[in-house]
Parts: sequence; structure tokens; C-alpha cells
Amino acid sequence: MSDFPKHFVWGTATAAYQIEGAVQQDGRGASVWDLFTHTPGKIKDGSNGDRACDHYYRFPEDIRLMKELGVNAYRFSIAWPRIQPEGKGRVNPKGIAFYDRLLDGLLEQHIDPYATLFHWDLPQALEDQGGWMNRDTAYRFAEYAHLLADAFQDRIKSWITLNEPFVVLTLGYALGQHAPGKAYGLQAMPVAHHQMLGHGLAVQAIREISQSPIGITHSLAPAIPATDRDEDIQAATLMDEFHNGLFLDPLLRGQYPKSLVALMGEQAESFIRTEDLSVMSAPIDFLGVNYYAPDHVRANSKAPLGLEMVPMPDRPKTGFGWPIVPEGLTQLLLDLKERYAEKLPPIHITENGCSYPDLPDAAGKIDDSKRIEYLELHLEALLKALDKGVDVRGYFCWSLLDNFEWAEGYTQRFGLVHVDFETLKRTPKASYHWLQQFLRGR
Repeated sequence: MSDFPKHFVWGTATAAYQIEGAVQQDGRGASVWDLFTHTPGKIKDGSNGDRACDHYYRFPEDIRLMKELGVNAYRFSIAWPRIQPEGKGRVNPKGIAFYDRLLDGLLEQHIDPYATLFHWDLPQALEDQGGWMNRDTAYRFAEYAHLLADAFQDRIKSWITLNEPFVVLTLGYALGQHAPGKAYGLQAMPVAHHQMLGHGLAVQAIREISQSPIGITHSLAPAIPATDRDEDIQAATLMDEFHNGLFLDPLLRGQYPKSLVALMGEQAESFIRTEDLSVMSAPIDFLGVNYYAPDHVRANSKAPLGLEMVPMPDRPKTGFGWPIVPEGLTQLLLDLKERYAEKLPPIHITENGCSYPDLPDAAGKIDDSKRIEYLELHLEALLKALDKGVDVRGYFCWSLLDNFEWAEGYTQRFGLVHVDFETLKRTPKASYHWLQQFLRGR
């Protein structure tokens, strides 16, 4: 097996609401996650991201940790309500100033900034007007993208428009398990369309100003039937089109999967306009892929879409209970290469990682050997895809820090660096030191 290419990008990743804190400081407006986390019963441990890792004030320390780790790139997200408190119109100069400081600090340490424009923290003011169910939000997103490009175009190495629109659709608007907590079921499909329309409009807006590469990050997963029964195979095919094709086909083919058009029925006519697909399929420079585990699917006529997700037997699991299936990453990448062929842009793995409840021992050390094994297996799986011709150019480990893990609160720890959420002390774990040595060997 070959090694990674010489100019391969090595990075780590975070998201604004999960680490920044300072939610009421320096003119930041409210996001949907502020309201959601302060609603009783929504977060597993009753916590919120009001302080999180206090990265807003401690970012110089976190940049030092990245520098010592040896990464050459950092994927972070910009908090929309910190830039535009109402989601449109007025710009908050103190929000711009914070990211000015962050970008300058990264570049001083020769770490390339990869900026995600939207990582789920929609301004609450826009949600009050319908959020992503409202077509107007796509246009507000494009305006936001344009002002970011104007403010930061000289320092952003690469732009990422959206993070995981599938999760926003399903957990945010269909099932209500994430902010904004809506449970519209299949009536939430406009959320998918409006996000991708917003992506396309943002690509146009950024290209007017910036020469930096532009991409989008999707959570993708191979769909594996639970059995070899025809109904399970058909269910897996539908799940693949819903999870992957719903977003990739408009992006790379300029059309929706026919099965999903049929599923949406007359509803589609209410939100899909003829010209939208040409906007949504604006050429991008790279595709961000977040991979954690496959979709293991079984037919169930009583469930939405006629299918359900079922556990994978005989598989080790992360602390989150997710199955560890590194070969799923190889399969996913090969499937993308086969399905989209010459239309597939270069790929960056923009998230991959695992949660384990590792805590410091009596000497203050954190031996997270399971995370080391997880990373080794997935990097080997990534190399197999590279060896078979998939054009992957970067890998971003999720995450730099233990952080606020959305609906799970602080019960799940994904970080290479342990964070004591009482004192906010950062302690690199064994996996941090392992990756540090791995990168030095590159």
C-alpha cells in the first residue's frame, strides 16, 4: 500500500456553537441552538453552549495546540448570528473582528483556514420567519456569504458553504431532535431544497470576490441492507437516495433522484422552480465528506419511508454506540467515484472521528487507545480508496477539542484534547500525541 501524497492536507475540525461560548458577548445575536438548549428536556444532560470551551477568549491556546499537533489546516465554522445578529442587514463589527483575530493567529502559525459558513447555528430571527422552510433564507445566506467573502477573502484558504444539510433536514426539521426542534416529517423536504439553493447562490456570491476554492460538506454513508431479502435491498437503495442522492444528485447532476421526486409528489411543485437546479449545480472545487458509520437498513412498512435503521451485529462500537466500520469509508468513496465519474470533484474528508468517555488518570494522563485504533483503521481505509484511484486530498480529524455535542450535551467526548468543562483546562490525550508522531513522519 502506498503512502499519502506529499501535499495531502492534514487538519482538525470544530464548529462555532460547540466551542466558542460567549453567546451574549460583543453583539452576537441569538441562534436556534441558544433557544433549543434552554428549552427543558431537549439536551441529554440539561446543558447548553453558553460557555462551551470558551474558545472565543481562549483561541490563542487552541491555535498553539494545533501548531504543536502538526496539522497544516483547520476547519472551523463562522457563527452567522455573530456576524449578522438578525440574520440579515446590519453587520456586527465585533463579530468580524473576532474572526480577523482568529484568521491572523492561524496564518501566523502557517495553518490554512478552511471556513464553514453554516454549521447549524441559524440566526433565531430567520427561524422566526420560517428558517430553512422559507425560501427567503437561501437568499439571506447568499448575502451573508458575500459579506464574509468581502471581509476575509484575502485569508481564507478554502470556503465550505454548508455542513451536513441532511442532518439539518432530518434531525432539525423532520424529527425535531436538533434545533430548531421541528417535527414536520416528510413535509420538511423544502429544507433540503432551500439549503442547496442557498449553497448555489453562495457559490455565486463568493466567486464574485474570492479566488479561493469553494466546496460543501455532506454527511455521507453507504447504505447496507440488513439481510439479502429483496425488500431490505430495496429499502437500502431508497435510503441511499434519501441520505446521499438527495443532495449529491442536484449538486453534481443537476437533478433529483426520480424516486424522491415521486415521494415528494405534488409538494415538490410548491418549492422547486425550474431554474433552481442550475443554481444548485454551480461547479465546486471540492466535495467535503463526513464519515462516521454506514446506514444499516431494514424494510419496515410502518416506518417513514418504509424503512428503519437497525444495529450492525458483531461490530465494536464507539462510546456513542456507533458501529466501527472503516471499510465503509473505502466503499463510500469508491461508490462516489463510480456513480459520479468525471463529475466528482476532488474530495476532502472534512470529518472523521469517534467519541469515548476517556478521563484523566491519577497522573493526569488520558489513555484513549481505542481512539488511536479507530484513527489507524480509518486512515488505512482511506489509503485503500486512494490506491484505487479516488482523488482525496485532505483529512480533518473530528475534533480538536472535547466540546458541546449538540443534543448529547457534554456526555460525548470526540476531542484529541480533553477539556475539563469546570476549569476549561486543555489536556492532550494519547491520541493527540499519536497523531502528532504520525504527522511528523509525513
